[in-house]
Amino acid sequence: MDRIIIRGGRRLEGRVPVSGAKNAALTLLPCALLTDQPLTLTNLPRLADVEGFGHLMNELGVSTTIAGLRSGSNLRAMTLDANTIGSTTAPYEIVRRMRASILVLGPLVARAGEATVSLPGGCAIGNRPIDLHLKALEALGAEIELAAGYVRAKAPSGGLTGGHIIFPIVSVGATENALMAATLARGETVIENAAREPEIADLCRCLVAMGAEIEGIGTERLVVQGKSALHGAEHRVMPDRIEAGSYACAAGITGGDLLLEGARADDMHAILVSLTDAGLSVTEEADGIRVKADGPLRPMTLSTAPFPAFPTDMQAQFMAMLTLAQGTSVLTETIFENRYMHVPELARMGADIQVHGRTAIVKGVDRLLGAPVMATDLRASMSLVLAGLAAEGETQVHRVYHLDRGYELLEDKLSAVGADIERAGGG
Repeated sequence: MDRIIIRGGRRLEGRVPVSGAKNAALTLLPCALLTDQPLTLTNLPRLADVEGFGHLMNELGVSTTIAGLRSGSNLRAMTLDANTIGSTTAPYEIVRRMRASILVLGPLVARAGEATVSLPGGCAIGNRPIDLHLKALEALGAEIELAAGYVRAKAPSGGLTGGHIIFPIVSVGATENALMAATLARGETVIENAAREPEIADLCRCLVAMGAEIEGIGTERLVVQGKSALHGAEHRVMPDRIEAGSYACAAGITGGDLLLEGARADDMHAILVSLTDAGLSVTEEADGIRVKADGPLRPMTLSTAPFPAFPTDMQAQFMAMLTLAQGTSVLTETIFENRYMHVPELARMGADIQVHGRTAIVKGVDRLLGAPVMATDLRASMSLVLAGLAAEGETQVHRVYHLDRGYELLEDKLSAVGADIERAGGG
């Protein structure tokens, strides 16, 4: 199993290209199931999760063609052709490795009339039940049956019908499934308390390019006029705001100066405000966002919440950065109940962090020390890389397959801006 070796203490400076967004890509790929014409997605990152979702689409009978490799690694474009759907079952062996597989449920039942998808099960960072996905589809007329670890959704003989969906809590995945299903439902669908994440807006733009009619994009109330069919299109995946924020923290923790090429300020306002609060200089430039450490890091208080507030996917990276702040920071995690698994690993490197329920108290220390550490999930993995970049001596991050799920060309990008980092086998 690969590991990443970092010899820390180097100031990072230069340009970091921001890849296409993982969370957007995994939402856009199942859109191909909504049409019998080709859908081409450009700026698609080459990540383990993207490749895994491509395999799932192949299992369903969708042909995929890859074009435009950059540096031998970057997946620039994929054309998906679901002219015919060969299967409506997403098997356990694929779904268990990638929770985003549940996003084929809405498109399949909308176009093929039925879908059988394995229940995704638990998650390292906490429970993420799919009950809101199922209730949304029931509001469109689908019959839902749970049996033997699978959920089966079946549309009436005349297909799905528009309905009124009111989410009791904000759910990104349920909003996405409801949106995709509603585009082929007869009549009007109104989705209330919809998630407002930029990835939802990106999904809407792709669906509109395919012929969907959607009002309220970017708001908590979406109105969809169902169509009898959608057509093919080409859509560029939005830049990854979480990747951009992660590299911004790399600038902060190393006292560096990085231009995040392609990053969009509108997608990450809360992140940029928090970076400024931590003492970093943040400026918009023509080709991205520059983040520079002008002085010592300042302590701060943070609480995660749905967009447009501070994202849970940035909590671990900020925690790593704040281990070197001059004072005590307080972080509260409101989204997932078990998202502090990186704390013991950061403590191995000298961090002073105490966890009380969903609150973590981070007392800044003078230095971090390199150590062997174990990654537990995607964003926790990045927090350990960030700590390793600033630590004295050598850090070895194990279980880097987590990083491969969400950070494209990580070692290459960091090496290009001055990090001493490499991937090695074993461990």
